[in-house]
Amino acid sequence: MSRNMGGGRYQSSGERSELADRVVRVNRVAKVVKGGRKFSFSALIVVGDMNGRVGAGIGKAREVTEAIRKGMEVAKRNMITVPMVGTTIPHEVRLKLGSARIMLKPAAPGTGVISGGAMRAVIETAGIKDILTKSHGTNNPINTVRATLAALQQLRTAQQVAELRGKEVDQIVGRRLANVYKRAEGGGANGATETPVEAETK
Repeated sequence: MSRNMGGGRYQSSGERSELADRVVRVNRVAKVVKGGRKFSFSALIVVGDMNGRVGAGIGKAREVTEAIRKGMEVAKRNMITVPMVGTTIPHEVRLKLGSARIMLKPAAPGTGVISGGAMRAVIETAGIKDILTKSHGTNNPINTVRATLAALQQLRTAQQVAELRGKEVDQIVGRRLANVYKRAEGGGANGATETPVEAETK
């Protein structure tokens, strides 16, 4: 028996102000032993700081609350940093991991998180506010979460790409977009007035 709980939350009092978390799935597992069946639970948890850090973990225990707690601990140990430009991601990513096929695409401010289920849990706890996503090939939340995290790890800002290639940002994306990226990444004095997504459509 499993319960998909994409919007569920479980927070310990000590972590409440630091990390947001989502209980993506709780699954009851029955193991046949000599005296009959022995039940336990596994919980898939996603945690993030809502500011570019996110991780996922699976916890197993005899009780649901203990499985969730263990999952949170594993997720916190496996957090990754997600490059962001303003409220969205720097560029589009397409990834295939096992049976899961993931597409993440940057979106203009006000678009919101166009995503669902397990993928939405990862996106929201990472702090991404505007994004378009698609998921194909699997309904397994574990595979979807892993693929989403792998896709997020492939993201690079224009500055990061420029540093890797030993070039200036405007040599990678052009001078106009370079200025837009700098304002979006730094926020500027009054925040970015134009995002790379909006600039590229002009």
